[in-house]
Amino acid sequence: MQSSNHDSAFTVRLADPDDRAAETGSGSPGRSFAMRRRNRHGRGLRGELVLPTHPGYRTRSDRFDDMVLDSAQRLHDIWGKTLDGVRFAVDEIPPQLEQLVADAAPPPMGAYTPATAEEGPVITLYRRVVEQGCASREELQDLVHDVVVEHTAEMLGVAPETLDPVYRRRY
Repeated sequence: MQSSNHDSAFTVRLADPDDRAAETGSGSPGRSFAMRRRNRHGRGLRGELVLPTHPGYRTRSDRFDDMVLDSAQRLHDIWGKTLDGVRFAVDEIPPQLEQLVADAAPPPMGAYTPATAEEGPVITLYRRVVEQGCASREELQDLVHDVVVEHTAEMLGVAPETLDPVYRRRY
């Protein structure tokens, strides 16, 4: 039997899976099983369940954010530079909600935080509380606008009716 000459430059290196996936193409055997198939039978979700053009694509939270932005934009169109620098925020629930429930106090639908040296005034709406106060989507949009108007009027020190002429006249 003849012995073979071994090349001294030959080395063995264990490949890093991330490096191998970057070096090889999409159909290479270097990809893991989970990356090649959706599940073990080759079936599964192939894409999004709801397309972005359909109404069900946006979540309730996203739609609520849009309602707040629409109301804030309406007030900004009416009052202009007076509302520059005001931030509108959305939180899920008010802070210390458990204490409010224990005291049998109604939870606030929103809050106004005055300006500080670091940032401007902030008007916060509490999404869950506002949603529970409505039966339909149209009522929700009206209530969101009313809460935005109330807290903006509190910030400016004026009556809500002078801030927006249609305040509470849509019901």
